[in-house]
Amino acid sequence: MADVNRGNRPLSPFMLGKYYRFQLNSVTSILTRITGNAMLVAALMIVWWLLAAATSAEYFALADYVLTSYLGDLVLFLSLWGMWYHLLAGVRHLIWDAAIGLDVPTATKLGYAVVGGSLFFTLFTVAII
Repeated sequence: MADVNRGNRPLSPFMLGKYYRFQLNSVTSILTRITGNAMLVAALMIVWWLLAAATSAEYFALADYVLTSYLGDLVLFLSLWGMWYHLLAGVRHLIWDAAIGLDVPTATKLGYAVVGGSLFFTLFTVAII
């Protein structure tokens, strides 16, 4: 029969802070998936803007208002960061596919490089545009 008295062991590793601490590599992996899916929102907004431009002036004015509003600017800015992040995370995975940097210290440095590089390239792109 199974041991009913399990002691004080945690039931789940996701008891944040108390038993389990997120590691940078797991967070960057999760963010890669999130940014890949979240960029669809910006793509759909841009497609909506283009379709509105082909439809009528009034409909385009509405779509243009939404895209140039604070919410639209925020979504487009975050999707720009998501594109840079996703690109750099993909390069990191290409490096790993070549069996380079698979040890924990190098993988952690690559994780910081992806996060820092994506922030740098996002701000650089916004400064240029």
